[in-house]
Amino acid sequence: MSNTWKLVDKLMNYKEIKSVLFVCMGNICRSPSAEAAFRHKANELNLKLTIDSAGTIGSHAREKPDHRAQKVGVERGYSFDNIKARKVTVEDFDNFDIVLAMDEHNMKELKKVAPEHLHGKIKLFLEYADNYEELEVPDPYYGGAGGFKFVLDLVEDASDGFLKRLI
Repeated sequence: MSNTWKLVDKLMNYKEIKSVLFVCMGNICRSPSAEAAFRHKANELNLKLTIDSAGTIGSHAREKPDHRAQKVGVERGYSFDNIKARKVTVEDFDNFDIVLAMDEHNMKELKKVAPEHLHGKIKLFLEYADNYEELEVPDPYYGGAGGFKFVLDLVEDASDGFLKRLI
């Protein structure tokens, strides 16, 4: 964790966070996996949060998550019920307390959509991971099952790290 990130992290009031949005490009692999894992973990802690996911592009709008992401997630006990792809909107930056991007590219795309005064809500999700050096969740779409398992490993770790700050 960089010194700049540590300072930003100390300045955030995590106790006030009641809503979380996870964002990747198409909202069919990484961000729905993050949504499913984070929702499960938050429910285990009895946290009452609004949790959703979206993509920076809308080409998969209304589609269910990728079957490979669902298979790996369901094997670990996560539900993808009622998760359908959608494109991030300007209103999301008013409706969510924090917007967690899966990678730098999507973080830049989010800053193009978000009103400038709300850019502080946009963070890289893996900044919260405790056990991995990666700062970006790799897109597993064009790879095999191992990529989807690794994505879930990363989002589980970052979910645990983020949840520690909320409780």
